[in-house]
Amino acid sequence: MTDLTKAFNLNKETWNKRIAQHVASDFYDVAGFKKGQTSLNIFELKALGDVVDKSILHLQCHFGQDTLSWSRMGATCTGVDISDAAIAYARTLNDEISEDATFVCCNVLDVAKHIDEKFDIVFTSYGTIGWLPDLKPWAQMIAERLKPGGVFYIVDFHPIAWMFDYTVSPPVMKYGYQQREAIYEEYTGSYAAPDADFESKEYGWNHSLGEVVSSLANAGLTIEFLKEYEQSPYNVFPDLVTNKNGLYELPSKLYPLLFEVKAVKDKVFIGNSLQEF
Repeated sequence: MTDLTKAFNLNKETWNKRIAQHVASDFYDVAGFKKGQTSLNIFELKALGDVVDKSILHLQCHFGQDTLSWSRMGATCTGVDISDAAIAYARTLNDEISEDATFVCCNVLDVAKHIDEKFDIVFTSYGTIGWLPDLKPWAQMIAERLKPGGVFYIVDFHPIAWMFDYTVSPPVMKYGYQQREAIYEEYTGSYAAPDADFESKEYGWNHSLGEVVSSLANAGLTIEFLKEYEQSPYNVFPDLVTNKNGLYELPSKLYPLLFEVKAVKDKVFIGNSLQEF
């Protein structure tokens, strides 16, 4: 049985180690971002569309580039992350580009202890749910933070991709698609700074698509769609090739690299009043 407090604290330490290297990396291109480039990708932009005057809660926001990209598009944004170093830099970046986003440092599972507000949109993306041991409290928190009629959207790496051990070359399929036990890994550097000399130590958990969808549905959300894609906007897995759209994919296309889910918190009018399901 994994000690979750120990696991979360170790993961937080790793993310704190990464922040300086990530801010300086080509992967995040902070200089270009400060000049006005968006960090958002085609999947989330298409799924969420016009966000002007919408309130957005961004879960596991790292150092806030996506949060601030939504803010630049006219949304009122709150970003949450477990790393105090990342949140500190997110606040600095927010001030440097003259945005008005709010950033909160906490474990994503503890959001309700720190934020009372309800939002039009809850958003999370690219490498987030694998840090969570159980999606049921995560989904319940999302439902509680959404307004009636509000939208939850996730785009993340496909669970099949997480069945491989990437600390060896070539990668080996090692982990279960629905594995309940935590996965512990140690390696040098990170996805954004592979040549950095810090040591990453991390606990992660695999979650099937069935678990993702069922946790959200059981929390009272209506699933609008589940989609899977062979392409990824990030070259973070070995031996990917670039397709005609500038996205990355496996030469074999044997399995998807991404999935996305969009869900809605239902609302219903009873008489003249709006009731939440």
